[in-house]
This record gives sequence, structure tokens and C-alpha cells, in this order.
Amino acid sequence: MDRRAFLGSLTGLLAAPLATEAQQAGKVWRIGVLSSGSSSAAVARIDAFKQGLRDLGYVESKNLAIEYRWAEGREDRLSALAADLVRLRVDVIVTQGTLATLVARRTTTTIPIVFAVAANPVGAGLVASLARPGGTVTGLAVMGSEMTAKGLELLREVIPGLTRIAVLWNPNNPSSGPELREAEMAARAFGMQLQSVEARDAHRVDMAFVAMAKQRAGALIILSDSMLFGQRTQIANLAAKNRLPAIAWTPEFVEDEGLFMAYGPKVSEMYRRAATYVDRILKGAKPGDLPVEQPTKYELVINLKTAKTLGLTIPPSLLQRADRVIE
Repeated sequence: MDRRAFLGSLTGLLAAPLATEAQQAGKVWRIGVLSSGSSSAAVARIDAFKQGLRDLGYVESKNLAIEYRWAEGREDRLSALAADLVRLRVDVIVTQGTLATLVARRTTTTIPIVFAVAANPVGAGLVASLARPGGTVTGLAVMGSEMTAKGLELLREVIPGLTRIAVLWNPNNPSSGPELREAEMAARAFGMQLQSVEARDAHRVDMAFVAMAKQRAGALIILSDSMLFGQRTQIANLAAKNRLPAIAWTPEFVEDEGLFMAYGPKVSEMYRRAATYVDRILKGAKPGDLPVEQPTKYELVINLKTAKTLGLTIPPSLLQRADRVIE
């Protein structure tokens, strides 16, 4: 090979990685977001997710495009919405909740899926284990059964003579059945009776509260679910109308809507953390190799104004343990 040919081949070898880098630098990554809820109910969460992406160097209209698909409380729409994201060939699908994650996984076996929040992902069959998820799915999880048992304990502390508690849950959510059974076990240990009240979609929340009133429930615990989260304004209003002390799994119920009490993680922080999973996957990591992350802190938030409206006196010891008290 003469000197000119050698230099030509060397130039080609050097140019190849440079061209690849330039192409990668100019790539616009497309992320799909799939949720059972509505965009209006998830503003803080999505803002946190986008901030997490910005912190990692992703900027919309520059190197990032986000495709949102909201079921608006109609979970029967999830399959079509997931299929739409697959047709768009998004690079990653970010899901909210167990059901949306399962639907996304059924729809595609190749696109990586990150759940920003899901309850009991091992029990629901989303991952093989928290440490080694396997497959194409990983993300951030809450242990719903632990939050529910703690919620029962807190209600009992505020209302010492409490014997009957309604449990609002979505039977379409695969993680809610096991969570309900754990709640029943905890209630028996406390000497309380649980009233199971189902709400399969947003339109049945009103009927659920009618059932609670007929059975004369003394309090309400709301199991973790994306659809119910999307209806948190309606739930808080109905709880107030029925003078029903209620506890939920995320502080957003208390912060945004004035529900009585919440015990659980700050989910918007989980969404911000979900951005790191997306980043690692876009850089070549396999979802099945990324351990599922759990919140390191669970918050107890009490709304004193709602407590006064309900005629409840909060024990000083409980107020001291609260992470936040809203007055």
C-alpha cells in the first residue's frame, strides 16, 4: 500500500467514530409516557421527570421529544395507547402504575420500559426480583402492603374506638388484590373490620362512597393506584362531604386536595429519579440489569384544617412524628 492510500485508509478509520459521535450528538431521543390517569393530575410528577432529564443534559426540541398518552381514568384505552407509542418507535416507554406497565410489556417485547412508580412489582409479575429484574422492565417501586398496614395503624391512633374501615381499591390493578389481603390481615391484628369497596373506573368512585355510607364506615384507606390518584380531587371532596377521615399513600392527596392524612413516598421525587433510568438505558444499559429502586423515605403528612372540620383531635405524639403538618 502506498503512502497516499495508507493515509486515506487511516483518515477513514478516524472519521468513522467521529461521524458516529456526531450522529449520536444530533439524535433526538423519543420517550413515550403511558398513564391510566390524566395530564392535569400529574403536572408536578411530569415536571419533576422533565427536570431530572434536564439535569442529565436532555432538552426538549433539541435532543428530546416526549410523547404523552393519557387514559383519563379509562383503563380500557391503555392497550391502544401503548400500541400507538410502539408505532411511533419510541426509544423508551415510561409508565405510571402497575397496570400501565403490564399493558406496555404485553404490547412490546423490544422497547425498554421504566415504571416511574408501581406497587409490589415482583408480586405483580413485572420483574423477576428487585435486584435482578430481567427482561425489558425496571423502575421505581413502592411496597403498597407496608403503607396500607401503617395507614391502618395511624387511623386507629387518631380514632381509638375505630372498628370499621372502608378500603377503596381498583380491582383492575394487579397489585391491589395482594395489597387488600395484607390489609385484611393487619386489620384482624388490630381487631378491626375492613369493608372492601371497589372502583373499577373513574365513574364508579361516587357509587363507592354511597356504599361506604350505607355500611357506616368510620374511616377510609385508599390503596395505591394510578386511576384513583387521577381522581384524588373527587375522592377528597366526597370524603369531606361524608365526613370520613381518609388516609392515602402519597402526600399529594393532602397537599393538593386537603385529604386528612397520607403516609408514603413523595412520588414526584420518584419521577425525577426515573429520569436516571431513562438516561442509563439510552446510553446502552439493559433494563433487566438495573435494580428496582425503592424510596428511602416515607412521609407522614397531616392536614390539621381537615382534622378540625372532621372534629378530630390529633394526639400530640402523632403530630411530633409527622414530617409535615398542613394548617
